[in-house]
Amino acid sequence: MSRASQERRLRIRAATEEDLPRVVRLDEEAFPTAPYPYFVLRQLLASFPDFVFVVDMGEELGGYVLSTPPDAARSWILSLGISPPLQRQGLGRQLMTRILGHLRTRGVHRVTLSVEPRNDTAIALYRSLGFAPDPGGPRPDYFGPGEDRLLMTLAL
Repeated sequence: MSRASQERRLRIRAATEEDLPRVVRLDEEAFPTAPYPYFVLRQLLASFPDFVFVVDMGEELGGYVLSTPPDAARSWILSLGISPPLQRQGLGRQLMTRILGHLRTRGVHRVTLSVEPRNDTAIALYRSLGFAPDPGGPRPDYFGPGEDRLLMTLAL
């Protein structure tokens, strides 16, 4: 499928309960070594239904983004997953732009996320959107032993 026909067929929309199996499959493809467990994605979708967006490509999902609702004008991006064959085609930027705009309309002034410190592609995307890395650098063992993460923050 050409990129032009892909752009015509895809749309970014709020996720629904019916999307859960496809979000789980997409998460497993995007993060094969550490996907969210099914029950976690179910609970996040149920708890934050207005803060999960998907790229709907018809039969499949091309990506998803999950954030927390505002808490004292702050929010977290918990996950951005893009189907591996569709990576580096701008879907991540489109999803991030959509969720950041949504958060801004909900009164969020500060958004934080964590990223694997060697994920140069994701870090470059987040920097291009205005996120700044934590001045202390990557946090060792942030998600457990050997699971370092770089925190990045954006002021909206």
